[in-house]
Amino acid sequence: MAYTTIKKPSDYFNTKLYNGTGSSNAVTGVGFQPDFTWIKRRNSATAHHLHNAISGATKVLNSNTTNAESTDAQKLSSFDSDGFTVGTNGDANNSAGTFASWNWLGANGTAANTDGSISSTVSANTTSGFSIVSYTGTQANATVGHGLGSAPSLIILKNRTSPKQWQILHHKNTSAPATQQLEFGTDATATVTSQWNSIMPTSSVFSIGTNNATNESGQSIIAYCFAEKQGYSKFGSYTGNGNADGTFVYTGFKPAFIIVKPTSGTEHWTMFDNKRLGYNPDNNQLYPNLNSPDATADELDILSNGFKIRSTTGRLNTSGVSHIYITFAEEPLVGDNPCTAR
Repeated sequence: MAYTTIKKPSDYFNTKLYNGTGSSNAVTGVGFQPDFTWIKRRNSATAHHLHNAISGATKVLNSNTTNAESTDAQKLSSFDSDGFTVGTNGDANNSAGTFASWNWLGANGTAANTDGSISSTVSANTTSGFSIVSYTGTQANATVGHGLGSAPSLIILKNRTSPKQWQILHHKNTSAPATQQLEFGTDATATVTSQWNSIMPTSSVFSIGTNNATNESGQSIIAYCFAEKQGYSKFGSYTGNGNADGTFVYTGFKPAFIIVKPTSGTEHWTMFDNKRLGYNPDNNQLYPNLNSPDATADELDILSNGFKIRSTTGRLNTSGVSHIYITFAEEPLVGDNPCTAR
C-alpha cells in the first residue's frame, strides 16, 4: 500500500542554514530551485524576508511588519538551480551573520488561471500541495483560482501594494475558520467575515470578501496556498495543558518545520525547524511576527511521528486553549522511506 506519494519531502521543502559573507553569496544545497524563500538572520534583531518567484526574486515582504512590498537586489537577488543568491544587505548576508532559510518548490514557472471570478497567476505544485497565487483586488466579493486541484487547508496572504496586515486562513482555526481574522501578530483570532467572505476554499478556488487586506481595489495581492499531503504536510490543532509534560501532537511524520499559534490570548507565533539546533530538546525558536534573534529555551521535542510540548509558555501551551500548527516533514513515518526517532 502506498501511504504517500512523496518519498523524499526535502525535494519540496527544505531548511537551509548559511553564514553571511558580506558580498554576493550563492547559497547552495537546498536541493531544488525554490519558488518561495523565507530568510531570517539568527544572531541579530532583523526583519524576516519573504521572496517568491511570481513577484520576482528582488521583491521582499516582511512577516513581522505590515509594510508594502519593497525592491532590494541586495537581499535575495536570484533563485538558482540548487538554492538562491543573496547580495550585500546585512539582513540577508552580513559577514558576521548566521542565517536560516526555509524554501518551498512551486512549479519553477507560472500559469494563467481563470477558475475564479478574478483571474490569477499561479505557480502550483500539485504533488506537494503548494501554490503561489498573484491577483489584483476588486473590492467586490470574488473567487480566485489557486491551481492545486485540492482544497487548501492553509492560506497565508498579503496585500503587496499597501501596508496591510498579513491574513491567515487555517482550516482548524475554530469551527468556522472562514469567518475568522488571523494575522501575523499577537492578537487572538476574531470573527470578521469580510476577509474570506465566510466561504472555505474548494479544490479550484478560494473566496475573498471586501476587506482591503485581501481584496482592495486595484491592489496587488500575493497568497501562499497549502493543501495537506499525507506524510508531507499537516495543518492541525491541539489543546494546551499548561504543564511542562505537554501535549503530544501526532503528525504522521518527523517534522522538519513547525509553526504554532494559540487562537486566544495575546501570544506570539513560534517557529522551529530540524536544523537549529536540530536535536531534542535543543530546538531553537524564532517568531514570524518579531525581529528577535534565535531563542534557546527547551520548548518541544521533534519526534519520528510528531512533536511534544515541553514548556508551560503560553505561546505553545496555554491550558485549555486551542493552538493551531503548521508542519512540514523531514521524513514520513510510513511508506518506502520511513524515519526513525532521534
